[in-house]
Amino acid sequence: MYRWPVKLACLAAAALSAAVAVAQFKVDVRLVHIVATVKDRTGKLQGGLQKEDFLVSDNGVPQEIKLFERQTDQPLSVLLMIDTSGSTAKDLKFETDSAAKFVKALLSEGNPKDALSLWSFDYDVHPETNFTHRMDLLQSKLKTIHGDAGTSLYDAVWYASRELEPRDGRKALVIVTDGGNTTSSKDSHQALEAAQLADAVIFPVVVIPIVNDAGRNTGGENWLTFAAEGTGGRTFLPSLGAQLDKAFRDIISDLRTEYLLGYYPHNVPPTKNRFHTLQVRVKPPELQVFARNGYYGEAEASLGTTPDARIALDASKRGER
Repeated sequence: MYRWPVKLACLAAAALSAAVAVAQFKVDVRLVHIVATVKDRTGKLQGGLQKEDFLVSDNGVPQEIKLFERQTDQPLSVLLMIDTSGSTAKDLKFETDSAAKFVKALLSEGNPKDALSLWSFDYDVHPETNFTHRMDLLQSKLKTIHGDAGTSLYDAVWYASRELEPRDGRKALVIVTDGGNTTSSKDSHQALEAAQLADAVIFPVVVIPIVNDAGRNTGGENWLTFAAEGTGGRTFLPSLGAQLDKAFRDIISDLRTEYLLGYYPHNVPPTKNRFHTLQVRVKPPELQVFARNGYYGEAEASLGTTPDARIALDASKRGER
């Protein structure tokens, strides 16, 4: 009469083992993507490195690079956001003229699957186009965008990152702004977390209307610099005209000279913090790597919890829109 409890216990143990195996499989198959650029001490981009030149660690644990590609052939999704708040009104035409040149240069070369989406933001966030390869549509929309009072910078980054997250390939967020933030409902931490979860590289183009720090909102500027460094991008502080044109050209150069690295986290013990710190280096000591500084992955407290609590970069969840 004790056979049924024993059998049930065995079945329960088998089910538990299977659940643990499935959970472990979910952790092991998550491919973490890292988009990186490499420069020498003069700032010149280096595009000829091999997989063996890169070293990656996750929370201090060295990892084996399983995916390595140079980015020329990887499809690129760029979400271009233009700040149309009242403080940018007098400079908006100059900014959109430069942005139109950026659109043409970006889409006239590279992968025919490259796509760009145009958004504007003031107190609200306004998607102007879907992702498209049509230069005529994008340039036409740039001529008609206009704004209102208020600047919801963090909201714009949060919503844009959510839009980028399901897309395949490389993803970049180019933000043309004066750096202000006045009306966001999201905070800076939420905005940066969304960008990290989307694998999006942030390129802020901060057009400074006032040279004196005392006369402008530097909080947004400082956060944009922090966000760019955390996602592997870089910040530009141009004036209007030639400097702004050059900033856009430099962004294209970075995007065309990227590396894609990928690894399956191995021997990385879960911690109470979902944010995993990444370190990406190259063996030649004279070279510097620009890459994301972390990702949101497994946390100690989330083991065995619902899928929503296990936020990670799972390639199987991605798809084209």
